[in-house]
Amino acid sequence: MDIIFLRGLHIETIIGIYDWERESKQTVVLDIEMATDIQKAAESDSIEDALDYKAVSKRLISFVEESQYFLVEKLSEEIAKILLNEFKVPWFRLSLNKKGAIRGASDVGIVIERGVRP
Repeated sequence: MDIIFLRGLHIETIIGIYDWERESKQTVVLDIEMATDIQKAAESDSIEDALDYKAVSKRLISFVEESQYFLVEKLSEEIAKILLNEFKVPWFRLSLNKKGAIRGASDVGIVIERGVRP
């Protein structure tokens, strides 16, 4: 199994259950590891044969910026649907960090894995 990763993808969005969180955007940070087989892309040296991490990041940035969920659990599951259905990623691990959500904690968030490891 080969892994394509995106780390530290900062996106501004409306997220949270409190009134003040619904009034202004907050930053969430995504770290994603995605299973893929790089052999065909390595042989052809063509983006058409690769998992296009730029396309993944652009799609997720657009989606997350427009979203307005209450819970990080919901946002994570919606991101999961995009990765599994649109990009046909067979397995991934997503870390969604809602920095500053808890006073005194530098990081808080969720880690999910979906799909089947090849």
